[in-house]
Amino acid sequence: MKSILYLTDLSYQAKGREYFREDLYITGQLRDSFNVAICHPKDSDVFEDKADLIVFRNTGSVIGYKDVYDDFIKRVHEKNLNTFNSFTGKADMCGKQYMIDLMTAGFPVTPTVDRLENISQLGECSRYVIKPKGGADSIGLEFVTKNELLGRKFDSGEMLIQPAVDFLYEVSFYYINNKLIYAMYAPDKNKRWALKRYGPTSEDISFADSFINWNTIYQGIQRVDACRTRDGRLLLVELEDLNPYLSILDLDENTRNKFMSELIAALENSISRKEF
Repeated sequence: MKSILYLTDLSYQAKGREYFREDLYITGQLRDSFNVAICHPKDSDVFEDKADLIVFRNTGSVIGYKDVYDDFIKRVHEKNLNTFNSFTGKADMCGKQYMIDLMTAGFPVTPTVDRLENISQLGECSRYVIKPKGGADSIGLEFVTKNELLGRKFDSGEMLIQPAVDFLYEVSFYYINNKLIYAMYAPDKNKRWALKRYGPTSEDISFADSFINWNTIYQGIQRVDACRTRDGRLLLVELEDLNPYLSILDLDENTRNKFMSELIAALENSISRKEF
């Protein structure tokens, strides 16, 4: 059997999620089709050349080991390592600049700027969200009033500034190799990770597809996070193309089995493509 080096952090603590349970389930399923070794990205260097495919999964926020992550990406490109996801994306794997780029290009995203002098572009609002452009997992995220925002001292271009959107619920769309597999939503907006299956409309799918098509991932898993505003629109919250949590253990058995079948086929295809 072909070999997979599965990168994760089984000890990572995330609010409302148990990363280790998800990855233990996935790797347990993969062992029927592959030889699987589990490793933290901090320790992966000596094993990378021995694997047919490197799967980058629930590694937590790379902020905690940014130098290690940067070195890993450098090796991926210099050695042409076969990775899933492919490190060719323009979204979260590169930071949050894409939110501004997408807004400038006219995509339906949460209004976003990175300079105080541009907050008029966000319209009138009483509360704002600020977060580091290189952040993840809500690290450094704050809700502030306009006076508090204007009183902050931070370098232009380092923080994202957004209006605190009054939304009905959040919804996520999960893709493998640019194919939508399932969608889930949080009916209680105060419980982000208490998710239920969601039946997307054709308009919802077109919305999510537009961001997948914009991105440049040729193999991997992506999650499109959006919020439903009170006027019925969907606005992008995040395009997670690095290590999206899948909530796979919250799925019904049929959907979970479908996802794993699609994933195994995608991994086999990734290895076959590399061999040629």
